Amino acid sequence: MAGSEVRSTLRQRLYRQLYAGAWEGDGMSPVNRLVCFLVLIAASVAVLDTEVTLRDRFADIFFAIELILFVFFLVEYIARVYASGEDPQYRGFVGRLKYIVSFWALVDLLALIPFLVTLGVSDAFVLRLMRLLRLLRLARLGRFSDAIDAVLSAVGERRYELMLSLLAAMFLLVGSSSVLYLVEADAQPETFGSIPRALWWSVATLTTVGYGDVTPITALGKICAGVTAIAGIGLIAMPTGVLAAAFSDALQRKRAGAKPIRDLTIDETRDQEEKDYD
Repeated sequence: MAGSEVRSTLRQRLYRQLYAGAWEGDGMSPVNRLVCFLVLIAASVAVLDTEVTLRDRFADIFFAIELILFVFFLVEYIARVYASGEDPQYRGFVGRLKYIVSFWALVDLLALIPFLVTLGVSDAFVLRLMRLLRLLRLARLGRFSDAIDAVLSAVGERRYELMLSLLAAMFLLVGSSSVLYLVEADAQPETFGSIPRALWWSVATLTTVGYGDVTPITALGKICAGVTAIAGIGLIAMPTGVLAAAFSDALQRKRAGAKPIRDLTIDETRDQEEKDYD
């Protein structure tokens, strides 16, 4: 019985330290602060490790740091799975399995895999891919950010408007490519000789990047290009405005749900005092 109580107490302590919503203090718990710091260290090492001169000179140091970080994150992952039982929806064996396949748990697991894969692989492309995937650890910082939740909520609420924006973008890309193929194919067969070839110009123009490596030379082609460039401004502004409005709504709802006492009206304050009295 005593052993069960000790395990329960340990699990509760781990849960409060590892899960942001369970921490009763201000900001993040000490353990989560350490996790965030080590995630930034791991991402920095992953970036520096892509430079050949640094990798050849400090290969042993990089490997030692990666090994230490891997062990720490593995222990942290196991602790999170164990402590997740404090959440009613993750209790028991089935609940743990449900947690393991949850989004953030999968991110944690995927962040561990690259180190194991690189130990037994010599293919250059696979090694580059695994070094790139190590930057996935940065995604783990999202679990500690309320802003990430607000962004995800905003995207979910405006998914139909964003889908409409995407369809409009596809229509403009294919339409502008088709028009430039029609008017420029004879003058520039290498760059506008087909719709797929003209797509690169459409992408660069509609995103307002305008590299200048491919440009129309006929008068009609330049007129069509000008119309396409103007349409590109609206193409960028449309999803930006949708997301900005949704993000603002999400933040306002969050602030309204945690309104400070000084912002309460007199009636709200009186009601709160009566509730406290009861």
